[in-house]
Amino acid sequence: MLHILKNNYLQIAVSDRGAELKSITAADGTEYLFDSNPTWWKYSSPILFPIVGKLIDNKYRVDGKEFSLPGHGFGRTSDFEFVSGSDSSLTFKLVWNDETLKVYPYKFNLEISYELKDNEIKFIWKVTNVDDKEIYFSIGAHPAFRCPIVDGENFDDCYLEFNKPEKSARIPLNANGTFSKKRIPTLDGTELNLNYDLFKGDALVFDDMKSDEVTIRSRKSDKSLTVRAKNFPYWGIWTPAQGGAPFVCIEPWHGHADDENFTGDFKDRAGTNKLAAGETFNAEMTFIAK
Repeated sequence: MLHILKNNYLQIAVSDRGAELKSITAADGTEYLFDSNPTWWKYSSPILFPIVGKLIDNKYRVDGKEFSLPGHGFGRTSDFEFVSGSDSSLTFKLVWNDETLKVYPYKFNLEISYELKDNEIKFIWKVTNVDDKEIYFSIGAHPAFRCPIVDGENFDDCYLEFNKPEKSARIPLNANGTFSKKRIPTLDGTELNLNYDLFKGDALVFDDMKSDEVTIRSRKSDKSLTVRAKNFPYWGIWTPAQGGAPFVCIEPWHGHADDENFTGDFKDRAGTNKLAAGETFNAEMTFIAK
């Protein structure tokens, strides 16, 4: 089922499946979000939980016991409960159950909210530990924004604008989707020109960005989409490696894929967050459509 929020500036639609944002439409009809066309990718803005990225052989260990999770976890394929809605907000919830315990041995409550105000969409996450022990997790966003936003333009007419000067090297992904130990200089200044060749080696992943706003802009028109995300330690930028897809993902993360050759316990995995019993983790970001 789709749930709709609308004001004089934007209309958004959110699905119970994955609590996934499926559309961002301006009053003039401009669509900012990719439409989940499976020719390119079957998602539009999935939530990555309880892992971000891939595990080596899709396996991980907790206290000596082995478990398995697909890349990005099960949040994006789970049916969330619709908790509440108003004229300006929607809230969804995913709670642990016997099936989740088979693949993720922690009891949790994941709450996802959307708040619409003027031309801004606030995206709010709350992870609560309802277990009697510490729990460990990662969580991330994976929104796919139309690029170009304006019909008739090309992908390479577009660029990303950073709100602070960057001098950053990306962390390349290996063929199995895990982190290499190498670094490749990629960002220099406040702009990154987009072209499909950039993504032949998979996503661009950064752990040292100074910016907390990244904006998709065009050199041919004025439409733009900004992702504002403060205090996120990792950012990913992605479009499919084969090229030609009409979108780019701007992805703030609390967590990332396995480092290559990692063999330790899940709690020692780089980028993993810890919550004591009864504690709640909070994070939020904002999408600004212009």
